[in-house]
Amino acid sequence: MNREMQRFECHGHMVMDGMDFAKSRDRHVQQVDRGEVERALSALQRAGVCYYRDGGDAQGVSLFARQLAPDYGIELVTPGFAIHRKGYYGGLVGRAYTDKAEYLHRLSELREVRGDFVKLMVSGMITFKEYGQLSCDCLPTEEIAEIIRIAHEEGYAVMLHVNGDAAIRAVLDAGGDSIEHGYFMEDETLRRLADSDTVWVPTLAAVDAFVDRPGFNGAIAQETVLRQMDALSRAAARGAKIASGSDSGAVGVPHGAGTVEEYRLLAKAGVSEKKIREANELLRERFRRQD
Repeated sequence: MNREMQRFECHGHMVMDGMDFAKSRDRHVQQVDRGEVERALSALQRAGVCYYRDGGDAQGVSLFARQLAPDYGIELVTPGFAIHRKGYYGGLVGRAYTDKAEYLHRLSELREVRGDFVKLMVSGMITFKEYGQLSCDCLPTEEIAEIIRIAHEEGYAVMLHVNGDAAIRAVLDAGGDSIEHGYFMEDETLRRLADSDTVWVPTLAAVDAFVDRPGFNGAIAQETVLRQMDALSRAAARGAKIASGSDSGAVGVPHGAGTVEEYRLLAKAGVSEKKIREANELLRERFRRQD
């Protein structure tokens, strides 16, 4: 496969299996299930994925997968675990902090496991109950700025789970290296994004998977996807850096197939393959461990 045909998965979770998060997590409770990791890597390989940036997990699955990935022709990078403020969203994929001292301790733990970068959770997840609603409040602007600054001072690039216009503006103002999801951006924030060095990983496939999912409001999911695609079109026209990441492994986003679907949705939104390749390579260079 030539370089132009290879795919980048810039946002995924090897701990998840694309079907049931709780069951997939439970497979790794005693120890990492090697067979599950190998199945995921094989699926990614068949889909032409050569690069995989994991968002971390609480059980060491992504760290284990990083060891096996080269055998499948995949460069896999991971923070090891994500970091979130206690009482806010993020416990599914990482470790919490309550104050600055504990946050610094989390960064030291990340260094011990040779995390490639820092993943921070600074907002909630989409609820699909009404358009724009998130599962919890976002972190205060000042705290977002401080934890990004500290991670940068420690020498790490920072991957940020963030939704909601105000929180995204705070991330941009603080120089966050990548915005993950980034739903509900308003026009002025899109302009700021285009003028910044921040890479946007919009994870269209993960939300599109809710459109026909039983138990959820499909109309709200559809509206969320369509508005995100419109925002992508406007951001791309202004020169924003947009990378391909599907939230691979999330429910409804199977490894491999989810990446392929993300590329299809990005193309439908009007983001050119050239722009995606350029942003992917920038992200790849930025999120390497510096040691």
